[in-house]
This record gives sequence, C-alpha cells and structure tokens, in this order.
Amino acid sequence: MLFDFNSYSNNVFAIDDNNVSYSYKDLWEYGSELNNNFETLRNLCFILCTNTPGCLLGYTSFLNYGNVPIMADDNLNEDLLFALIDNYKPGYLWVPTEKESKFEGYVKKYSKWDYSLLKRIDFKHVELFSDLALLLTTSGSTGSPKLVRLSYKNIEANTKSIIEYLNINSSDRPITSLPCHYSYGLSVINTHLVSGGTLILTKYSVMQREFWKRVKEEGVTSIAGVPFIYEMLDRLRFFRMDLPSLTTMTQAGGKLSLKLHEKFGQFAKESGKKFIVMYGQTEATARMAYLPPEKCLDKIGSMGVPIPGGKFSVIDVDDNEITTPETVGELLYKGDNVSLGYAECLEDLQKEDERCGVLRTGDMAKFDSEGYYYIVGRKKRFLKIFGSRVNLDETERLIAQDFKDLNCVCGGVDDKMFVFITDESKKGEIKKYLSEKLTFHPSAFNVVVIDKIPRNSSGKILYSELSKYYK
Repeated sequence: MLFDFNSYSNNVFAIDDNNVSYSYKDLWEYGSELNNNFETLRNLCFILCTNTPGCLLGYTSFLNYGNVPIMADDNLNEDLLFALIDNYKPGYLWVPTEKESKFEGYVKKYSKWDYSLLKRIDFKHVELFSDLALLLTTSGSTGSPKLVRLSYKNIEANTKSIIEYLNINSSDRPITSLPCHYSYGLSVINTHLVSGGTLILTKYSVMQREFWKRVKEEGVTSIAGVPFIYEMLDRLRFFRMDLPSLTTMTQAGGKLSLKLHEKFGQFAKESGKKFIVMYGQTEATARMAYLPPEKCLDKIGSMGVPIPGGKFSVIDVDDNEITTPETVGELLYKGDNVSLGYAECLEDLQKEDERCGVLRTGDMAKFDSEGYYYIVGRKKRFLKIFGSRVNLDETERLIAQDFKDLNCVCGGVDDKMFVFITDESKKGEIKKYLSEKLTFHPSAFNVVVIDKIPRNSSGKILYSELSKYYK
C-alpha cells in the first residue's frame, strides 16, 4: 500500500476550517469501509477535488486498494466537467455530497465526511494497465481530455525524494495553499501523509484574512506557492507578519521574477527561515529540481539541481548532449518519477509505460559551471496562469468551438494570456467567456484586436510576430 497509516495511527492527519481534527486511524478505517463498496477490483474513479478530509479519504483509499482516480477541479466549468466524464465513463464518482444530484446515470453507494460514492447505473468494468495508479489533468482549467498517467512507482519515488530534500517529518504542519488536483498541491499532501504530518486543510486563499488566522492559530510550518501567490504575498506586506511557526516556504509552478526570488531569499536569510525554489511538471509526478536554501541568494534565477534519484541533460537540435556550461538546449530528465505517458480516451488506460523513465520537458535550459540549471524559455505552447498550466492550442480550440466565425489565436507570457482577434465587437465577450470558462480572474486575459492574423506562405500562424504585444 502506498499509504500505511498504522505506524502513526494516533496522529492527527488533518484539521479543517471548522477546527475539526481527523486522525490517521480514522483515515485508515474509513478508507477500508469505503473500499468494501466496490464489487470489482481496479475500478476507474472520478474525484471532484476540494481541500477537505472527505476528498482525501477517497483519494488515499482508492490508491491503497488499487482503484484508479482521475483528479478534477471542483470548480471546473460544468460543460467541460461532463465532457470529461463522458469521455472516460468512470464506473464510480467520489464527489461532494451537496453536488451528487448533478450526476444523472449514477446511484449513491456510500457517504462519509461530506463526500459520496456514486456508481454508474450501466456500470461496465474496464481493463486498466496493472501499474496505472493515478490520472491528473495536463490543463485542468480547459477540461482537456488529455491526462497524465502515473504509476505507483512514480508516486512513491517522487514522494520519497521530496521528503528527503525538504526534511519532512511528523512534526510538520503545512497549509493547503494550492488545490489537491494540481500536482504541486498533491505532492504537498502525499509527502506529509507518508510522513505522518498534520495537514491544515483550508478553502481560503492567501488573499483572505481567514487564511492567515489559520496559519497563526494552527502553527503552520510551511507554505507552498506558485509565482502568483508570491506576488500577492509581496503586496500583502507578508514580510511584516509575525509568523513564528513558519519555517519553510517553497515555490514552483513557473519561474519567479529575479526581484522576488532575491526578496524572499533575503527575508528567509534574515528571519531564519528556508525559501526553496523548485521545478517540476505533472509529467514527472511533481518535482524534478530544487535549489538548496543555502544557495538561494547565490543562484538567483536558478531552479537548482536534480532531486535525489533524478538526472538532467541538455540536448541540441540533433539530440546530442550539450556538455559546455551556459549553452542553451532542450532539458531532458531521467528518473523513476517520470510518468507512463498520456491518455486521451478510455482505451488509452490500457497502455503500458511509453516513456521508460525519460522525459523531454519541452523547456529550454542551460547549466552553469557548478551544475546549477536555469530555464530560459519553452518549446511548447502553454502558459502558467496563476500557477495552473494552460495549453494555448486547447484554448484556441475552445474559442473556435463556441465562436464559429471568429479568427482567433492565443499567445502571451506567464500570468497574462494575449488573445488576438479581428472582430472589435467580440472583445468584451471573449474576455468574459474565457474568465468564466477557465475560471481565472479577467485580469489574466488581454484581448487585442488586430487587422489580420499573421501567417506565412503555407498558412502557418506566425506566433513570433505577435510577441511585440507582450512587452
């Protein structure tokens, strides 16, 4: 079993927003009880995720007893949500009890901690690859059918590695500043569940007073954040807060500005805390690199070195390994945490390991003379919007689907998507549509009206010509 809670069964595994505590013993016993409601082994289960004890009860039980969960955002647009369910036709759903009536064609089998297990009325057991453990979305906000296939070895290897370099133990008390359907947020949960720590589960964001009240009252020891969160902390005058229990701050989900990297690194040094910059992708379960805290100010802008058990190489356009420092190429990663591959339909869940421990990250990188790595750009067309990866091609597909005659292309930089259209009358409508569909604040989108979409002689869109608008 991935999670063996017996050795610390009396520890508190979580405290929720109502100040209710839940023990590892509860998690173990109710997880077994939940599993008794399955009539077959190795079922595909869809989890509508929230940072609550009920959600984690289903997640840990499914992994421990061989059922395979698909993790999806509880706030995902309903049209996209039902399209995802229709595509994979999971035999079971684990959803907040208050939402169970939304799912026609399913019948309730069990309820606990405000979550319900629903079974598909026309249930048909499907074969799943024996090593398949978990499915995570690649672009959670667009409802893309493309999922990352993770194995039990992937999760175990990455969890152990993160515990090692962050020195996580049973005394740690992280707060869920990130959603659990997101690989970074889920890695925080996995590492502390395996270590016997206490999760401070909250629905509040760093922008809310209640979040910081919980941090202080519960003695939170660590906070995880994407660049957007650290930008907000800077605006919130975080450096003036009295947070004596906080010892560790971690950052991933996109490259932090050099200014903020230095600012938080200096704060950590002066206050006796640790600020640890990391790098990862869902395709590598969560983490691939970390910058040791003692090097934080010496290597500003670096993502650090490979995690324990991992290895980087940088290759040129002919796939030859680059051995000269400060030379840019595509970053490759090798490790037991590299995922099995992708799935885009139910049949793909029978596929075996397609990557064999090697991941082409799609990021352009270089390393310095001391072996520290730096991301300098991307090959792939995606952005990080407030920490969530958004595929630009998928976004264009969504717009084309609902705006049939609109010429539109997407580009941009992290935390700001530029949407280029040729129809002035659609400008406000497109911004509102994307904000609602992708569930991001409207400030994440800049809709630009241009005379025509730039293309080359063969009709291919010249995205590089649009980059002048990003400045």
